[in-house]
Amino acid sequence: MSERVQIDAPVAPPRRGAPARRVTSATQIFEALRVEIVASRLPPGSPLQDRMLIERFGVSRTPVREALIRLSEIGLVDIFPQSGTFVSRVPVNAIPEAVLIRKALEGITVELAARRATPEGLAGVDLAIRRQKGAAHAGDTDAFHEADEGFHAAIADLSGHPGIWALLAQAKIQIDRARRLTLPVLGRMEQVIAEHEEIRARLAAHDEDGAKTAMALHLSAVIPDVAELKGRYPDYFI
Repeated sequence: MSERVQIDAPVAPPRRGAPARRVTSATQIFEALRVEIVASRLPPGSPLQDRMLIERFGVSRTPVREALIRLSEIGLVDIFPQSGTFVSRVPVNAIPEAVLIRKALEGITVELAARRATPEGLAGVDLAIRRQKGAAHAGDTDAFHEADEGFHAAIADLSGHPGIWALLAQAKIQIDRARRLTLPVLGRMEQVIAEHEEIRARLAAHDEDGAKTAMALHLSAVIPDVAELKGRYPDYFI
């Protein structure tokens, strides 16, 4: 289990210039465990014992249980009253459906972003790609994933509908788990960057149809990866 964590610090502000706000201990535990589960630092099947989490986070049982219940509600944790609590396995059948949801909603945002694109408006997209290149060069999959999130969020911002990206957070969580497993594969991060650069080129050209097609191809790339991942990590998937 990870080292003891200080959880009483304010979280980052939700937007630039906004004051930091404090959140509950349960929310901070939820976020810490969510990140570790998605990154497979807590791999599928890992036990999540109350006693160890209480010791790690320095809290009472109540916020730990609340965090675990919230994780179970988004499909990251399985709670068995007589057996214990465990990190859930990745449901293979849920991934194609999640991809369809992403293609539908991000097809809208990328189309609108292509219509509205300006050099200034594309600054966030460009920054995310630069950060991805730096992370790929360093072999830092955590930073790469963070920059990947920034790329898609920047497109939603450019579209004028940033809330769509926030709405996708839960729908795509099993995709994120699978994609994180692919990132260490040789050439995978470079492939993602190339796909992002193609999307960026279509945005800059105001090519709405081309941007939508490029985004759909990019989002669909995880589906053929799943069969290979299931063979490589048979205990991680159901």
